[in-house]
Amino acid sequence: MSAPPGIISDVRAYLDSRGGLRTLVLLHSAVTCLSLIEVATFQLSIDFNPRRLWIAVIVAIGFSTVSLLFVSARFCFGYFVGFYFYTMILGFLWIDVFSDYDYPRLLAGVSAALALVLFLIPMLYIRTPLRQFAPMSNARFEHLLTLILLLSIATIAVASTYNFRLVSIANIYDYRDTLDFPGALRYLIGWVSSALLPFAFAGYWLLGHRWRAGLVLVLLLLFYPITLTKFAFFTPAWLIALVVLSRLLEARASVIASIFVPMLLGLLVIWVTEASLRSIPGRYFDIVNIRMMATASGALQLYNDFFANHPLTWFCQISVLKPLMHCPYAEPLAVVMQNTYDFGNVNASLFATEGIASVGPWLAPLTALAAGFVLALGNRASAGLPPRFVLMSSGILPHILLNVPLSVAILTHGTAILFLLWYVMPRSLFEREP
Repeated sequence: MSAPPGIISDVRAYLDSRGGLRTLVLLHSAVTCLSLIEVATFQLSIDFNPRRLWIAVIVAIGFSTVSLLFVSARFCFGYFVGFYFYTMILGFLWIDVFSDYDYPRLLAGVSAALALVLFLIPMLYIRTPLRQFAPMSNARFEHLLTLILLLSIATIAVASTYNFRLVSIANIYDYRDTLDFPGALRYLIGWVSSALLPFAFAGYWLLGHRWRAGLVLVLLLLFYPITLTKFAFFTPAWLIALVVLSRLLEARASVIASIFVPMLLGLLVIWVTEASLRSIPGRYFDIVNIRMMATASGALQLYNDFFANHPLTWFCQISVLKPLMHCPYAEPLAVVMQNTYDFGNVNASLFATEGIASVGPWLAPLTALAAGFVLALGNRASAGLPPRFVLMSSGILPHILLNVPLSVAILTHGTAILFLLWYVMPRSLFEREP
């Protein structure tokens, strides 16, 4: 028996209001911390000590006041990315209280909190539109979507000649280290799967071309047997989830619910079933609560610990800078972390790489501020576009930014290309959308 339409509309109106958003963000903060208590029972790198719980609660309550910025700010690309980074930093501050690693925990926590605040200032409040010098016509935009489809099909066809294996998610690590694509093809794979196809999906869906939108999802799924990543496997389902959320809720509530609801379900599942990570409920908890969020927060702990006792990089890990300067590390930082901590490749966000690894905790807030100004270009490039389109077309980028350096997200995963596409799009394109 379905709920009466009046009740549904009342719930939706409440969640879209300031009071509803405030409730959502505060509940989300609580769920994030409760989730990490459970994560500590499965993850060796994340600790929990009941004797320190009162300290963690005070830190979490104090820092959760930052989340109130998302109640007053308007939706934009920076809002989407910023809320995911808020969740990551809240998680790190919780982990930091219980950490047994040998690094200055108070300095690391204060640095991370300040870095997030400075990061959010441009991300939430710089929204001035860029002047369009050569906007595309509506007809040319649809031709552009067709071109993206053709480029994607060609990329998949070429990439599949290097690797195409239908294996279960549990077995992807047996083959992934053997993958070797040419440099140009690696860039194409990143651009197409992370930026171009989500952009085309959002365009086709909101223009009412459902079959073409479905084709885009099929093409995205084909990147799984090519790249053997969980990210590629779950991307189509994630975009569908954003379609549903953005249909039911206003854009800001959709952003918050996109993390809150999956994490809450994972927490409830693990509480009710008391399952191991090998069971189906446990695998859901592993993918969502551990891999999607806790791992990004935990990476900050490892980077703080490592670079408290090793030389900083001063950005030498960035590929275009490495040949021009001395670098104390010959291998990528993710591999350095793997060799040191034996937790697998520890990929990490700009807060860990361009922040802690490059300049240390004292200067990391300044690099976060600079990164905020760079990513705020997305706000300006997408100004005037429907919030639902911005949310759907950039739906993959928050997850990418949580797990790779900013330079990699901008260049390898096509963030800069998406900004350019937003900039040239005709603003009247979706006027016929209800």
